[in-house]
Amino acid sequence: MPEKMFLDAGYTSLYYSNLKYIAHDEESHVQALEAALTSAGARPVQACTYSFPYTDAKSFVTLSSVLEGVGTSAYLGGAPLIASKEYLGVAGSILVTEALHTSLQRFNLGEISPANPYGTALGLDPVYTLAASFITRCPSTNAPLPVKAFPALMATQGEPTAEGMSFTFSVQGKLPAQAYVTFCSGLNTTSVMATIKGAMISAVVPDTVAGQTYAFVTSSMASGSLMESTILFGPAIVEVTPPSPTFDLTVQ
Repeated sequence: MPEKMFLDAGYTSLYYSNLKYIAHDEESHVQALEAALTSAGARPVQACTYSFPYTDAKSFVTLSSVLEGVGTSAYLGGAPLIASKEYLGVAGSILVTEALHTSLQRFNLGEISPANPYGTALGLDPVYTLAASFITRCPSTNAPLPVKAFPALMATQGEPTAEGMSFTFSVQGKLPAQAYVTFCSGLNTTSVMATIKGAMISAVVPDTVAGQTYAFVTSSMASGSLMESTILFGPAIVEVTPPSPTFDLTVQ
């Protein structure tokens, strides 16, 4: 997209320059990961074809912010799966850069960049569920991925929302008579008893979540962490405005 479209939307030339740096960073990440896989004796998959639903500069930035947040969550969630200290160090380095990208995008959307004191980890299947909605096709020569996509969960109301507010989602499928909406945000995983009406499901946003939050419909309450075996739908991404910050200057 040309710079003029961003300037007409109220963004600055400096921000547009930062977007080009982000593109440069992402290209570098792809090349580094492909080189690492090749050196380990694996064959990197070929690029798939994607369809991203943006129509103008603002929707581009909004989508980019969400995807950068998902990327950060993916690297954080994948860290425990990396046995090599060398590769873990590289993944951690990429994670830091992805978090910087996320912060930049959130700031330019008028959102609170450090909305949560902690990052939110996502497992492989939830990450793939979010990514799959943008994939139109992949080369037939690519090896099958060892992941699955959960049935989609869609937000049906405007964002951002806030703690204590009811938030409604919809599904394409049959909801059980009883289910929970489980919110994952930072280090917190909180299940809330849901209200179900047909294909619509709603729950009150708990006070344990802030910033880019992932919501799932689950068959049971989470106890400390989300068990993927309980996921029925999701995740959906919900932006939750944090309360005003408090801090104690005597803490050292």
